[in-house]
Amino acid sequence: MSEPGTLERAIEATLFAAEEPMSVDAVASHLGGLELAEVRVALAALQAHYIARGVHLVERGGRWHFETAPDLAHLLRREKEQVRRLSRAATEVLAIIAYHEPVSRAEIESIRGVQTSAGTLDVLMEAGWVRPAGRREVPGRPVIYATTPEFLDHFGLASRRDLPGIDELRAAGLLDPVDEAMEAAMRFEPDETDDPDSDDDENLAD
Repeated sequence: MSEPGTLERAIEATLFAAEEPMSVDAVASHLGGLELAEVRVALAALQAHYIARGVHLVERGGRWHFETAPDLAHLLRREKEQVRRLSRAATEVLAIIAYHEPVSRAEIESIRGVQTSAGTLDVLMEAGWVRPAGRREVPGRPVIYATTPEFLDHFGLASRRDLPGIDELRAAGLLDPVDEAMEAAMRFEPDETDDPDSDDDENLAD
């Protein structure tokens, strides 16, 4: 494989120095307003160049960064803090948002069949996996929620199109205890007439 050219090396240096993943637009702007098409070609060439190396160039949610090759990650892993497991409620809410974003709290409750506490959404936002994505243009203008690039990165997804289907999840034994919520999330049609005022009760149960 040929060595990277001048543009590839410039992009490589830019991404190594960046504090966070960068979009194609950001890379092009940083390098003086390059054509987006040539930046994409250079990124693809760099990605191929690194495929057999100890670090890979990956795209997550439209943003590019370098990360340790999956088969070498164990070499860099030190003792980790015990990660707090998500509650069943938080897992269900995350699944619903991922498969049907953007979605309001009232729509989440309609799918789950139970009320959802503000604390459940707070946990997901504190984890960096969920964000407010504006307001739905219906009476009451409820806040709607969507996943973040950090969610895609954590689960190794290039985009939401890579989310597994129900059959894949069931075959892998990953649906318990959120089988019903997952299936409902994938087929739910939001009803914009849902009462947005249910967001105002601070004492809702999980």
